[in-house]
Amino acid sequence: MLRARDVMDRDYAQPLDVPALARIAHVSQAHFTRTFRATFGETPHRYLQRRRVERAMFLLRETDHSVTAISFEVGFTSPGTFSRTFRDIVGRSPRTYRKEAVAASVPTCFTMAWARPYA
Repeated sequence: MLRARDVMDRDYAQPLDVPALARIAHVSQAHFTRTFRATFGETPHRYLQRRRVERAMFLLRETDHSVTAISFEVGFTSPGTFSRTFRDIVGRSPRTYRKEAVAASVPTCFTMAWARPYA
């Protein structure tokens, strides 16, 4: 199970399916799905979606790539599916998330001054 999860963490943007992940874990597809859910608390598909959305959140905050480009970059094949999944997991649309993240960002100079240790 850990091998399959590591592959999902590393290759999240690749098209991964349950049969391929079950082969990596050396178990049947049904056993893989049941055991993965029991071990990690969510299905393999949902875990992979969440990993992709977490990476998309970083890219939305740190780059100026379009939402469509980010959706393809993290492994979604449809911008609509990406937006719907993002909203289900995060609670707001990718565009709204980006606007809120930009509005809440603090300049690096303030962060460095605030985090500076006292001598």
